[in-house]
Amino acid sequence: MGKITRLILSICILTYLGGSKAYAQANKSESHNISIEIPEVALLDLETNSSSSISLSPVSPNEAGNSLDFSNAFNSQIWVNYSSIVGSSIPDRKVSAFVEGAIPDGVKLSVSASSYSGNGGGKLGTPVGKVFLSEQIQDVITNIGSCYTGDGVNNGHLLTYSLELENEESGYASLNFDNSTTISITYTLSDNN
Repeated sequence: MGKITRLILSICILTYLGGSKAYAQANKSESHNISIEIPEVALLDLETNSSSSISLSPVSPNEAGNSLDFSNAFNSQIWVNYSSIVGSSIPDRKVSAFVEGAIPDGVKLSVSASSYSGNGGGKLGTPVGKVFLSEQIQDVITNIGSCYTGDGVNNGHLLTYSLELENEESGYASLNFDNSTTISITYTLSDNN
């Protein structure tokens, strides 16, 4: 075999090896798709250390000529917990409440939610202030985004219920002990449309 033939054969082998090496380097990485899905969440719970049934009543006078005392007819033991994941078409949610049953004549029942406290995170809601409850649905907490309050007592928003005289003269005249009753308050976490 001549010198030229060996040179041509060496060039062909080097070209082949160089091309094989370049081809192998082109296939050193692969890819695949991963689908990421964030679920929609809208959960609400009421938490307390004791019973969720509460009793509100003014204090009877000890002296003839005095009126009922409504100053201590309040309760702060129920916490609202919620978890929420919103979407672009539903930017926020709200907690609303309504009464099932009749509030006795002469009195009015209010609820106010505290500012958020607890071990949660995200875009937590804003209390609207004192709301006088009725059979009409009314907002209690608004501007809830994707968030969680933490679970249980001392997480979320503390609810304070107050029983008040409707007004001094006509409200007092409407009071009737036969109208003592039990009502139900329903809370709902819903889209803010």
